[in-house]
Amino acid sequence: MPGTDAQHATVGHGSPDSIDDMRERRDLGTLLLTTFVSWLGQRLTAIALPLVALEQTGSAWTTGLVAGAAGLPLVTSGWWAGRPRRLVTDGRSLSVTMLVQVAGLLIVPVAASAGGVTAVHLAVAGLISGFAAAVAGPARHALTADLGDRLGAGTAARALAWQDLAHRVSMVVAPPIAAAAVAAGGTIGLLWSECCGLAVAALLQSRVRGEHARPQSPEPPVRLRQVWRRHAELRRVLVMSGVGGAAWFAFALGLAVLGAQTGRPGVLIVAGLTGYGIGSVCGALLVPALTTRLPALPTAATAWIVLGASFVAMAGGAGSVPFVAVCAAVGGAVMPFGIAAGNTLISSRTTGAERRAAFAAESVVHDGAATIGMLLGGAVIGLAGARPTLVAAGLLQLVVAAFVLARAAVERAAGTAHARTVN
Repeated sequence: MPGTDAQHATVGHGSPDSIDDMRERRDLGTLLLTTFVSWLGQRLTAIALPLVALEQTGSAWTTGLVAGAAGLPLVTSGWWAGRPRRLVTDGRSLSVTMLVQVAGLLIVPVAASAGGVTAVHLAVAGLISGFAAAVAGPARHALTADLGDRLGAGTAARALAWQDLAHRVSMVVAPPIAAAAVAAGGTIGLLWSECCGLAVAALLQSRVRGEHARPQSPEPPVRLRQVWRRHAELRRVLVMSGVGGAAWFAFALGLAVLGAQTGRPGVLIVAGLTGYGIGSVCGALLVPALTTRLPALPTAATAWIVLGASFVAMAGGAGSVPFVAVCAAVGGAVMPFGIAAGNTLISSRTTGAERRAAFAAESVVHDGAATIGMLLGGAVIGLAGARPTLVAAGLLQLVVAAFVLARAAVERAAGTAHARTVN
């Protein structure tokens, strides 16, 4: 029978669609794995490099030099990263950016092996790795969304949520690995192994396919401000994200200072970061199943309101270490939903060059604001005090999110009333 032959052909060799789906799923799995390795490496670097800097230079001011230098390319990427973003559209080009990042990170262990690390080595390492990371981060998000689009409606948002979960798991896994390496006296060895791991991840990632058919002419450039103007709801989400990024220093630095001032150096910040990390992983486990079912703007606003309230509560209950850990865990549990809301908006409403620009705008707004906040945060805490700063940062996030949500509701009601009048 003709139908039997067709069935045999399908069973024996697989339909083209099923083969493509298998390839897309394999590519997506590879990208998620390399995302985890990349983020794990960045977390380990953040712990190891300050220790290496202090050990090699004997100067405390150099401990933040790599992080500070790495933040500069991100903050300025709106002016220079347009062309690189248009070129990084598949696994091969993304792996090149990762190898550039590895080259930057290698400067420190190579210099340590050759005779000593200086401030120049640290600054150059930060700049090179920062330039690569500023391009690789948004490109990785965009490629994940592109692969998800090919697998069906809603898959892009869920894939981005799984990617965020990989990021958050690295937050929990990296500190004990780094602590064990430091205890064994292997800080430089940790940097070597991290670079090797990132290089292997880059090679694996090079097999991930990008667009099936490239356009005959280059895509027209899409500037970050164009994305900002075109998508009102995304703009509102980014405003809340930027405020949250700028306020993060109050948690990361404020708890450290507050712990030292109350005779418990390191205790409060460890409790806060541990609670936040565990809570965020738990929340991120639920996000893939829920993100496409939740309204984006209210979800994002609720997340930032809860996080702001947790800051205020931590400031008031800093006398209890378990209370600080629980408050941080509550704030951490809601944040994956807020991040997913922005990613869902981008993946569902943009494609191609505009999608890459939108993810870049998300990175610049949040991470750039966080970088500036960390640079200025020490002075703010020194002037205002750790506890008032933590309260103010929490209230700022809460008030801005509530205002953005209320403003959107008013505009939506005005639009509905206008439509009724016209009809």
